[in-house]
Amino acid sequence: MRSTAIALAAVTLALTAASTWAEPLSEAKIREITGGVDKDAIIENGKTSENWLNYGLDYGEKRYSRLNQISTANVGELGLAWYYDLNSRRGVEATPIVVDGIMYVTSSWSIVHAIDARLGEEIWTYDPQVPRDYAEKGCCDIVNRGVALHKGKVYVGTYDGRMVALDAATGQPVWEVDTVIDRDKAYTITGAPRVVNGKVIIGNGGAEYGVRGYITAYDAETGEQAWRWFAVPGDPSKPFEDESMARAALTWDPSGKYWEAGGGGTMWDSMVYDPELNLLYVGTGNGNPWNRDIRSPGGGDNLYLASIVALNPDTGEYVWHYQETPGDHWDYTSTQPLMLADLQIDGRERKVIMHAPKNGFFFVVDRTDGEFISAENFVEVNWAEGYDANGRPIEVPAARAKDKPWETIPSAYGAHNWHPMAFSEQTGLVYIPAQGVPLTQLPEKDFVQDEHKPFKFASNSGWNLGFALNAVAPEAKPYGSLIAWDPVNQREVWRQEYLSPWNGGTLATAGNLVFQGTADGRFVAYDATTGVTLWQTPLGTGAVAGPSTYMIDGKQYVSIAVGWGGVYGVANKATETVGPGRVYTFAVGASGEKPKDVAMQAGELVQGVEYDPEHVTAGTGLYVSSCAQCHGVPGVQNGGNVPNLGFTDANVLRNLPDLVLSDTFVQGGMPDFTGRLSKDDVVRIQAFIQATADAVRPK
Repeated sequence: MRSTAIALAAVTLALTAASTWAEPLSEAKIREITGGVDKDAIIENGKTSENWLNYGLDYGEKRYSRLNQISTANVGELGLAWYYDLNSRRGVEATPIVVDGIMYVTSSWSIVHAIDARLGEEIWTYDPQVPRDYAEKGCCDIVNRGVALHKGKVYVGTYDGRMVALDAATGQPVWEVDTVIDRDKAYTITGAPRVVNGKVIIGNGGAEYGVRGYITAYDAETGEQAWRWFAVPGDPSKPFEDESMARAALTWDPSGKYWEAGGGGTMWDSMVYDPELNLLYVGTGNGNPWNRDIRSPGGGDNLYLASIVALNPDTGEYVWHYQETPGDHWDYTSTQPLMLADLQIDGRERKVIMHAPKNGFFFVVDRTDGEFISAENFVEVNWAEGYDANGRPIEVPAARAKDKPWETIPSAYGAHNWHPMAFSEQTGLVYIPAQGVPLTQLPEKDFVQDEHKPFKFASNSGWNLGFALNAVAPEAKPYGSLIAWDPVNQREVWRQEYLSPWNGGTLATAGNLVFQGTADGRFVAYDATTGVTLWQTPLGTGAVAGPSTYMIDGKQYVSIAVGWGGVYGVANKATETVGPGRVYTFAVGASGEKPKDVAMQAGELVQGVEYDPEHVTAGTGLYVSSCAQCHGVPGVQNGGNVPNLGFTDANVLRNLPDLVLSDTFVQGGMPDFTGRLSKDDVVRIQAFIQATADAVRPK
């Protein structure tokens, strides 16, 4: 015990002594500082929050900082300390990791930036050189949510499915492994890895594209694979990997040959860890295709889709699960951020997981054994009336209609998506970035996996939904909210309404504050108890990532990485200015000069491109299957971080066949459609774009 105490003291000394150093950070000093970051350091830091050492701050990822130097009394005096240009024009979703003045953050294309957080200056940048034509293999922008830091190494999962360990001092690769089990499948990584018990752990995305989800642990020192756990069963004619897969197979109908379509269940974001119980908790994703009647015609719960799963982090062995959406039919992933807390419920302390997944219900689950405690809807829902005492949803039958459109609320965008939520130990409230994005789903007839079919959404890029989207216009209106939620009494305490969906992650502090970036380009601080707005500043672009806070030289700072994007932000935006990806850092009394915002050019609807009206209908179907997921509806949506083609230059539209059937825009992430579209197909798409622009042009 004495040796452990001495070791912890040494780590604490290494992490605090550096804060008195003002000279430029040498490689030796960076190695000294980052070399002390390990499991014990993360646990010890949880007592003070002086650094931000894990994606969600502590292992339980409550995103609650015990720092209170910035408080309700002085938050109005926050000013810009520095900003750093990430040289990115696509989505930025990372939370900055900070240890004694050294910051690590990622931007789009999985690029890692090491920054001197005292000065806002680059230490090094690492570009993993993700092939630009790989962009279309992901559903939701070329994003990355950040890195893990452990014993002098920085770990990043790359968009194209690699895990790379970097020297924290130089950014040079130490080791690299390919995490993808089948390169014929569209696997991606967008989530932040976690390091637990000396193992770096990562999942993947790609459920819509026909993959089988899994999570893998690698030795943090060598990169050697330690274990792998699959979320859904494989071919039942072959031996199952473990008993959990054998049990899961009993809940799938083999007549649907689900294994040929992969099954889905990808674990692309959330992971939390309980050191006391030595359990790793992961959230699993949606089925492939979305429509359960296709992938499992006889029904069934389809384990372990849309579930919280507890694993042994040393072996990867399944321990327990709780399925939040049995037989997922609506893309109701459970990959949204999990958080651990100890709550007083019915007169006794419970060790719980709190979760607000896509399906609109806030869950409280016992993390020792997966026992269901409670679930209440935190937004409007129409697919279920609630949850019974056994933790199963009481479904509305029409939500699974086989031949009628259904406006599912929440939609597949989720009542809450990946944007981090925070829990204040001071107020006892959870701060949820909630939203509604209207969508209708009509079951698809004669579904064929990986078939490109006009009017079949994104099918020319590999999507498999089993539904036609918005074949009937939805009636609901889009919205975005910040909800302060009481998890014990399962009720809303206060709410802030926003201009748009897709607002950023939250941060709670002991200064009784909640920070959040917004879709309309602001960074805001609220009174955590009342929800009153206390401070805000413009960011020049929409913000989606979660902020972090930390101490340097005895002073508290707050940082946020901004860069508009993600599955909603690709085709939509809510700002009048456009800005590159940046890290902004604020402190009380700081007075740094902000970068100049760039006003958007007033969009003029394209006109004058000749087309054959007979081509418009066919062009509509091809546009839906090939273009809509990124470019939106021409002239109706306003474009996000990808241009809306209704506002394109007429010469660009005239030359569309040459541009689409080439690698002209591959460096920006647009695929070359040669072999998937003919020149005649693109001429028809051209007709649809011009006809739509003409139709919506004010008379």
